[in-house]
Amino acid sequence: MNDAAAMPLELLQGVALALALGLLVGVQRGWALRGEPAGSRFAGIRTYGLLGLAGGMAGTLQDSAAPLAVVLLAAAAALVVMGYWRATQRRPSISGTASLAGLITLTVGYLAGLGDFALASAVTGMTVLLLAMRRQLHRVLRHIDEAEIAAIARFALIALVILPLLPNDPIGPYGAWRPRQLWLVVVMVSGFSFAGYVAARWLGATRGVLATAAAGSMVSSTAVTASLAGKLRDDGVDRTIANAAIALASAVMFVRVTILAAALAPRALPTFAMLALPGMLASLIGYALIMRRRGEAVGAGEAPLPRNPFDIKPALLLMALTMALTVAARWVLMRYGDAGLATVLAISGVLDVDSAIITLGNLPEGTLAPRVAGLVLLPPVALNTLFKAATAVSLAGWRKAGPGALTLLAAAIAASVPAVLLLQG
Repeated sequence: MNDAAAMPLELLQGVALALALGLLVGVQRGWALRGEPAGSRFAGIRTYGLLGLAGGMAGTLQDSAAPLAVVLLAAAAALVVMGYWRATQRRPSISGTASLAGLITLTVGYLAGLGDFALASAVTGMTVLLLAMRRQLHRVLRHIDEAEIAAIARFALIALVILPLLPNDPIGPYGAWRPRQLWLVVVMVSGFSFAGYVAARWLGATRGVLATAAAGSMVSSTAVTASLAGKLRDDGVDRTIANAAIALASAVMFVRVTILAAALAPRALPTFAMLALPGMLASLIGYALIMRRRGEAVGAGEAPLPRNPFDIKPALLLMALTMALTVAARWVLMRYGDAGLATVLAISGVLDVDSAIITLGNLPEGTLAPRVAGLVLLPPVALNTLFKAATAVSLAGWRKAGPGALTLLAAAIAASVPAVLLLQG
């Protein structure tokens, strides 16, 4: 009896959600076209609401009366197509936005009627957002150039075409390489590079580069550093800002790994925080000194935009280094087993500190004493910082990447000194 009562209630919820989603799209379309003459619009708030309701009714009837559901969907879709045809006859300019929005409204209503509430709501939210961003998107198109279009196309190729097609099964020596994970390194580095370019266009070169470095380092400071080092090779880029961004990315990394250790390996946190804090302070001091030197420079103003919005070479180099280091970590694990845990954590942490913390957090309780656990996390962090310094210098040269590399070196030393004192004590 309860199940029989629950089913109509669930169906009613689906139909109600379908109507609400249709009205939501209708509100946006009605507001956007509020200046149009009466009778000239393809559909208003009521029509979109009814389209959503029609889709919801078809979804609820799918199991009990499938032919009726098909007829209802086909009739509603035909009305949308006829409305588009009539609208094109009355005006010289042609826009399919309203009709496509109507078909999407019908579809999300159908999904809601089937009970897929999350997908229906998500698609509606994305649709309304896209419709509301009409002016912003048109403004972007007016200010974009051919090089930026080419950069978008290349990034779409590597991120949306190549990445999903790559297998994720282990291959290579010791099964150390997963093609999709390796290519993800390329996507991340080139993605941060392109995101920095876009941020520089919108926020100004100085604030855009720094904001992208700080935000990107919450994901991967190694990828951010490689991206910035690639930009340093461009003579038109403000080297001081790029080096300052490298230092800022390092500071954010120390904060991120400390938070991650607190969440995943809390027993290591007290000792690890004592090591991470000096590294973060050294990075911030380096950032402040670099920015101060730029402020003292004569005529220091807004940094110029990089000439190349999409540079894949640093990404490919980092992927090659990733392949070499993952093989080295697997070799140590195969040869020495659990006795080489610290070495494996250090090698794997060179590229991804988070993986070392996750590995340590998954160890059984009592495997390592809290003090030892905190000390074990230092080698990955210190080696990762040194690796980023070496990456910056190898990609851009010491003359261009020196300030950022020196800051990273100082951060690694600052984090290591307390560890030496703890070991001696």
